[in-house]
Amino acid sequence: MFTPSSRNSVSPVLLLVLLGCVLCPPAQASKSSEDIRCKCICPPYRNISGHIYNKNVSQKDCNCLHVVEPMPVPGNDVEAYCLLCECKYEERSTTTIKVIIIVYLSVVGALLLYMAFLVLVDPLIRKPDPYTQPLHNEEDSEDTHSLAAVPSLPGARANTVLERVEGAQQRWKRQVQEQRKTVFDRHKMLS
Repeated sequence: MFTPSSRNSVSPVLLLVLLGCVLCPPAQASKSSEDIRCKCICPPYRNISGHIYNKNVSQKDCNCLHVVEPMPVPGNDVEAYCLLCECKYEERSTTTIKVIIIVYLSVVGALLLYMAFLVLVDPLIRKPDPYTQPLHNEEDSEDTHSLAAVPSLPGARANTVLERVEGAQQRWKRQVQEQRKTVFDRHKMLS
């Protein structure tokens, strides 16, 4: 029913719709009580130890008189105590936090799926590689190099991405093999 191209375009749209449904909060007149707060840090005062007070109040009410409850000092010392306290209004967006976490988990999940693909499927696709044999002596090196130097048929064409990648990998391995041979030859000449 779906062609492969329309199937690929449907999945990102579906993902975006689901993501929008999860992240869009229901209609609210005010922010959630977890998104805003006033934080007052009060240092030690006379025989009272320092304390941190948190309360969900509006920005205009973010001061010592509205946040510090119960007031630890008697009435005539309240003003002196409140002058020492430092109050800050803090606001955060839980929607942004949710989006960042979902994107992070999606990237980690995609990487885990890719790793599973490489661990499970890649060994089944790969052919035995003649270049992985260790170089014990120069004769083995020359035999392996002569097998690798045989060009492929000129009419053969790399049809898939995997074949092109394997071709590039084989060329790279031939270059590494040639470099190893050159290094070993130079080492023997210098010895």
